[in-house]
Amino acid sequence: MSASRPRAALRIGGLTPLSLSDWPGQLAAVVFCQGCPWRCGYCHNPHLIPPRAVTSLEWNDVLAFLERRRGLLDAVVFSGGEPTLQAGITRALRQVKALGFKLGLHTAGAYPRRLVELLPGLDWVAMDIKASFADYAATTGVADSGAPALESVRLILASGIAYEFRTTVHPDLLPAAALPALAGSLARLGVRHYALQEFRPQGCASHALNASGTSPYLSDAALTGTIAPLFDSFCVRQS
Repeated sequence: MSASRPRAALRIGGLTPLSLSDWPGQLAAVVFCQGCPWRCGYCHNPHLIPPRAVTSLEWNDVLAFLERRRGLLDAVVFSGGEPTLQAGITRALRQVKALGFKLGLHTAGAYPRRLVELLPGLDWVAMDIKASFADYAATTGVADSGAPALESVRLILASGIAYEFRTTVHPDLLPAAALPALAGSLARLGVRHYALQEFRPQGCASHALNASGTSPYLSDAALTGTIAPLFDSFCVRQS
């Protein structure tokens, strides 16, 4: 650990100064946190997976940038990697909130105990749903990973915070026939805002997934038409 980085400082893998898509409707900077416990084959940020990878950004530098952007940006989104992996996320969120920004979080729900600590200070959460909770390991590569994800869904819904749940689809990982059942299970849990997003080959380290193509069935109006009525808001994002 460098002498300039406090023990609890956030490890940063990247920073997007301005995004119009990472929090719909907000002008946001995106802070990419280093480290993720899961190994999803379709991940388009695989360089963020190793928790101890060498990083070039210091948290204090990110704070200094955000200080200069006060009044120009609406919000800051913490993404990853998995932001809730790091203990330093709690203090980092407080520091950014003190600058006057709205706070957003992208998470896969791997650490519900930390998530429940963060929720009261957040303004919006987007959570990735990998598959049916019983089948999570096939996507994440980690046994029993569906259990914390399910707990995190319930925590987000109980919090009253604005949210979006979303699923990235690839025909090798999530066939079209599985989508209505997955959507139905989420609706029964109380999810009201849901999105399906097409796998993007950019950045993906899996040659097999890249070679087998994307998910053309998201263009199937009959398929998405059976899912849309389950939710108050629903959208399909294609590459």
